[in-house]
Amino acid sequence: MLARRAGMQTRSSGDFMKRTYLVIGAAIVLVGGFLVASLLSTSDPGAQRAEVAAQNPAVFNRMGSPALGPLMARAQVTEFFDPACEGCRAFHPYVKQIMQAHEGKVRLTLRYATFHKGSDYVVKVLEAVRMQGDALYWQALDAILEAQPVWADHGRPQPQRVWEFIGGLGIDLERARRDMDDPRIAALIAQDTADITTLRVNKTPSFFINGQPLREFSPDTLNAQIVEALRS
Repeated sequence: MLARRAGMQTRSSGDFMKRTYLVIGAAIVLVGGFLVASLLSTSDPGAQRAEVAAQNPAVFNRMGSPALGPLMARAQVTEFFDPACEGCRAFHPYVKQIMQAHEGKVRLTLRYATFHKGSDYVVKVLEAVRMQGDALYWQALDAILEAQPVWADHGRPQPQRVWEFIGGLGIDLERARRDMDDPRIAALIAQDTADITTLRVNKTPSFFINGQPLREFSPDTLNAQIVEALRS
């Protein structure tokens, strides 16, 4: 009887030690996971984006996007842009000033990031207008951004109202309404959306200068990085 009790106690002690080791092992795994997650969450997102951009240079060489400036300009600026974005509207005049200050030396390419509700509709309008000429496109873009507070209320967007603000620019509006459904426009938006995912772009405007992300979100930094690109 005593021997059986001793054996039972031995097995119970062994089981207890096994459970203890399992608990300790699980705790170590959990702690390790938390440490890894912490390191990932606190890493520099700008550095991550720069590394991803360096590994995927093709995303900056898509043909067919709206662009201003010489094709082989030394400074290539890519802006991921949402026509319903208040930041894009606020930054737009500075971008134009910088382009004028470095006229003939910088190429600006717009890529669409339709994060806001209704902005995909406005992009289709803009691209349909571009089919009638680049000059009309940039005029329409200026007009639509100027009227953004009217049609892009984030609580109740009314993207269809953009037609009101481009009617006096000489655009064939009926043709533009038909061209909105052109499959080439859908393909362009789809490509931009895929490249946004690749580059981990999650806000607008997002700028890349010769494939390098903007170091600090300010017009001065954008101009400084363009100057660096021109001198390199």
